[in-house]
Amino acid sequence: MSVQSISQPQAAASSAKASEARFALENRLTGWQIGIAMAALSLGIFLGIVQGLEHAGLNLYTYLQPAFKSYYQGLTIHGVLNALVWTTFFITGFFTTAITRSLDMPISKPWLARLGFGLMVVGLLMTAYPLFANLATVLYTFYPPLQAHWTFYLGLTLIVVGSWVAGYAFFFTYAAWRKENKGVTTPFIAQASLITMAMWQIATLGVAVEILAMLLPWSLGLLPGTDALLGRTLFWYTGHSLVYFWLLPAYVSWYGMVPKQAGGKLFSENLARLVFWLFLLLSTPVGFHHQYTDPGIPQGWKMLHGLFTFGVAFPSLITAFTVAASLESGGRARGGKGWFGWIKKLPWDNPSFTAQNFAMILFAFGGISGVTNASYSLNLAVHNTTWIPGHFHLTVGSATTLSFFGIAYWLVPKLSGRGLFSRKAALAQAWTWLFGMIFFSNGMHMLGLHFGAPRRTMLGAAPYRDAAWNPMLMESVLGVLILTVSAFLFFYVIIGTVLAGKKLKEPVEMPVAESMDTSPTPAWLDTWRGWVYGAVALVILAYGPMLYVLFNEMQLIPLPPGLRVW
Repeated sequence: MSVQSISQPQAAASSAKASEARFALENRLTGWQIGIAMAALSLGIFLGIVQGLEHAGLNLYTYLQPAFKSYYQGLTIHGVLNALVWTTFFITGFFTTAITRSLDMPISKPWLARLGFGLMVVGLLMTAYPLFANLATVLYTFYPPLQAHWTFYLGLTLIVVGSWVAGYAFFFTYAAWRKENKGVTTPFIAQASLITMAMWQIATLGVAVEILAMLLPWSLGLLPGTDALLGRTLFWYTGHSLVYFWLLPAYVSWYGMVPKQAGGKLFSENLARLVFWLFLLLSTPVGFHHQYTDPGIPQGWKMLHGLFTFGVAFPSLITAFTVAASLESGGRARGGKGWFGWIKKLPWDNPSFTAQNFAMILFAFGGISGVTNASYSLNLAVHNTTWIPGHFHLTVGSATTLSFFGIAYWLVPKLSGRGLFSRKAALAQAWTWLFGMIFFSNGMHMLGLHFGAPRRTMLGAAPYRDAAWNPMLMESVLGVLILTVSAFLFFYVIIGTVLAGKKLKEPVEMPVAESMDTSPTPAWLDTWRGWVYGAVALVILAYGPMLYVLFNEMQLIPLPPGLRVW
């Protein structure tokens, strides 16, 4: 064996380490963001378990006092930590790595990235105080006239503003890359991630206006009251778009990374780019489908938003086809034959792949129930029933969270330089989350659809609880118990990886899928201006006239110091 043949692997390893050294700041930021996200998730999941057991009549909140005063305080903390903190911190951390590696360029303005992270942390700490002091038991939606302590509203604002600033750091980095790479097509992973952050900038304007113009001044005593309908409208301007902020990072991985892990290629990169642009256009003007039962919203506006909601399902249908075709390419590259033989050849022994594949399967059912929610007549049957938590546990609780678990199974080893602690435990985690969520979500769906059981309610203590509910409640509790095992396995693997994983000789590379379609990317799929203008125009069309009327007719109901019922 020649000296040259021995030195080549060593040179490659040295080059990889040198490349990683360029991204030291990005690695630290990603590590802190994901670490905070997982800490929030751990407490959020714990309280979710307590709520699930309460539905079966086992009220553990009586044993958790005085730390938690009521079921509704726990429900609020569960929703805020899981739906806002876990997702926002994980996404900014994931994108910090994904964008910079995709562009092969460190963040151009490090101070901006640090500022964004700092604002998010300060906002989280400020939000935590009223949540745990039982001064913000206003549930995840914080509808007025329920009122929280002013620090809750300001803290949430800082988390959102911090995520904006993190987005600005990404945009400036992209601008610097574009300056050095004129005429070069933007790498797909970077473009898709940047589109997601642009959508987030537009979508969060609603809740920003609600908090800064209404709820924060009201909680400080600067306004005599609030307008419930206007508050709900501004919340759902952001509230449904938030779903796509959760979902699109998973799509970044499903399109741009999972095909590589499967041993295949992305079916069509151009089609994938189109999907993300369509989400930028259609994610925001859909909020009124959450307000079908609000009498203050005219039927015509509800119909318009309903049509847009059906429209935003279209890019998800494209995704189902494109990602499945990409996975088929991997299975056939591994020797799969026949119509379905390729499925068995997929890398089911890879926990990162398996977790994300199961997330796709669960999301298929979540998408179907989402279309139900968009239908006016069907929505009336399931509105504010347990069908709704059954639905969003298949979206944020499965498509998003289980995908993030899968991403963490390669990202945490990359950041820590240590191998995954236990592949078997990680695989068991993916399988138990799949079956746990099937049982839990089906129980919630059926309980809401057939019996009209209300959401946001202590079902275990409800005096109107019917014995006919018990089979569905027991099914959901079985799901909760399996999910408890799954959550334990996840944290066991992650903590074990960081503390006791085997040190890696070479850095873990971010998986990047090539495209089967080698045709050039059309200029209109790599140009921002028209798409952003279109997104803004649709928002103005769908919300402008109605918001003008609501602000003009705003009724400030005098309810100082606000309504606090728990």
